[in-house]
Amino acid sequence: MRNDYVIEDNEMYKDYDYLYEVLDYTLEHESVEHAVFSIIFVGDEEIHEINRSYRKVDRITDVISFAFEDNEDLRYNDIRMLGDIYICIPQMKRQALDYGHSEKRELSFLAVHGLLHLLGYDHMEPEDEKEMFSLQELILNDKDIKR
Repeated sequence: MRNDYVIEDNEMYKDYDYLYEVLDYTLEHESVEHAVFSIIFVGDEEIHEINRSYRKVDRITDVISFAFEDNEDLRYNDIRMLGDIYICIPQMKRQALDYGHSEKRELSFLAVHGLLHLLGYDHMEPEDEKEMFSLQELILNDKDIKR
């Protein structure tokens, strides 16, 4: 087994076949093997509730990641259980319009961003933010997903 993940679209968005290539490339770039995670597409109401319940932030957001690993050495039968990524499709569409780029670019960005969080990256400190956002741009540029 290499990596196993599922995208649960919940009838929210159908044009995402390219995401598998982007996610596979991200995992390969980060030398991740034997990992399991999920991406779940949700609407405004569900992401708002998740954000309010778990982060105590009372607003809609674009992506939330729930990492199952506190330690990258934690494995179950040699399988890394990474966690879940929730992507708000209506917010993704609004942001694509606001930023003036394609939905493909925005959805790819959010998926890579969420996956990097599951892999332990963060952007709480300026140097961490620079590292994470540079890596996101590198991955998207390598896959020719431009702004």
